[in-house]
Amino acid sequence: MGIPPHDVDIATSARPDEIKRLFSRTVDTGIKHGTVTVIENKTGYEITTFRRDGAYADGRHPSKVAFVDNPREDALRRDFTINAMMYNPTEGILDYFGGKADIERKVIRCVGNPERRFMEDALRMLRAVRFKAQLGFEIDRETERGIKKCAILIKKVSSERILEEINKILLSDHPDYIRDMHRLGLLRFVLPELERCFGEPQRNRYHIYDVGEHIMHAVTNTPKDLVLRWAALLHDTGKPCCPSLDSNGIIHFYGHHRESRRIAVDVLHRLHMDSDSIRDISMLVENHDYRVDANYTSVKRMMSKTGAELFEKLLILQKADNMAKNPRHLPEKLSRIENGLAIYRNVIATRQPYRVSDLVVNGRDLMNVGYRQGREIGDALKELLDEVIIKPELNDRSYLMRRAKELRRKNK
Repeated sequence: MGIPPHDVDIATSARPDEIKRLFSRTVDTGIKHGTVTVIENKTGYEITTFRRDGAYADGRHPSKVAFVDNPREDALRRDFTINAMMYNPTEGILDYFGGKADIERKVIRCVGNPERRFMEDALRMLRAVRFKAQLGFEIDRETERGIKKCAILIKKVSSERILEEINKILLSDHPDYIRDMHRLGLLRFVLPELERCFGEPQRNRYHIYDVGEHIMHAVTNTPKDLVLRWAALLHDTGKPCCPSLDSNGIIHFYGHHRESRRIAVDVLHRLHMDSDSIRDISMLVENHDYRVDANYTSVKRMMSKTGAELFEKLLILQKADNMAKNPRHLPEKLSRIENGLAIYRNVIATRQPYRVSDLVVNGRDLMNVGYRQGREIGDALKELLDEVIIKPELNDRSYLMRRAKELRRKNK
């Protein structure tokens, strides 16, 4: 395809013991499955003997391995034709199953019987969707039929491997191809909370799609940032839990932001996402519907809650969310968001205070005038910050200390 490879698999007819005799430094990284790592110039190269695999009892690892001399036999156990080609300097490209033709046709097709390939490793079904999203290819009909029949097997795959594939889909040029996971029956076993969103109606003047389609459009509207795209993917997953119909037939989803946050935390913990990302994504999901008015007080109050970097992502998420709604209401909303971003950038550029740490007084100063360590100090600093957010010129030590004493007398 003219794309530089970032990963190379080395395969050979040499048996593991022969490889170990040929090279002075080796490590038995996967000797049971024929893989030896050769160390040359402080670099490790994994080399695997051509093999034919037996039954896959656990849906990933073969119960037995038979070494073979024929590279075609080895290629036969690969997942898709576009991944089953080999190269050597003598013969050039070895293409036993039409991989080059499938690249030209932009088709993702299993090597041999799709159901057998997916029973060997169920993650391959998710990889098919991922390759479609990354390459812009289509999935072959027989391969799609195999996915639909074997979809339930994805439950055997570890959360870590599933997360890695979904991350790659979300960071592709087509993150909305998550929709294919729904269409092929995978989503209900991987992200049932998102599956429920497809077909959930939104009968009100602000929406033109059901919840699932709205989410797909919102994800597409975000830049290639994993935290942002996960937040967009999960931001409305709480809606199927809390619809209400008013007397005019209009559907409302009161409190869906809190329910969506709860679902997001559950989903991301289940997939073993790192804790920092869970914190940021859940913060974005919970506040995706919060109206940040285009004035310095409103912007700085939200910045105080989220932090600077996450505040910018919040407004980018809100922009993507609104672009996935009824376009009739878009200009006013975009204008408010863009003005909010301009104010945010000015706050950063002019170093205006918006965090407790920006105050010229701290907890130790308050303890010196009689405050007790703990919540009393925290509450006082928040009150002082609120005043400084409204009037930055009040971030003056003498004023804040005088004001702190007044607050303590008032709250006694």
